[in-house]
Amino acid sequence: MDETKVYNYDEFEEALVEQTLKEVVEILEERGYNPINQIVGYLMSGDPGYISSHKEARSKIVKFDRTKILEIIIKRYLNK
Repeated sequence: MDETKVYNYDEFEEALVEQTLKEVVEILEERGYNPINQIVGYLMSGDPGYISSHKEARSKIVKFDRTKILEIIIKRYLNK
């Protein structure tokens, strides 16, 4: 391992956002919520009350800027 590995911060952040969204979806489903409706409500309004505090889902998602979350979702949807 003599080679230096360069990490791209944007790629790292995107991976963190994706993992967090997956976790939040699972937690919301576990609580009986429709995760799409809850996440859209949060992203549109900015009100973290849309996301359950169960298993720290709310604190996980609010670590990221809502605009960045939307950007990543749209990039994945458009495969860019």
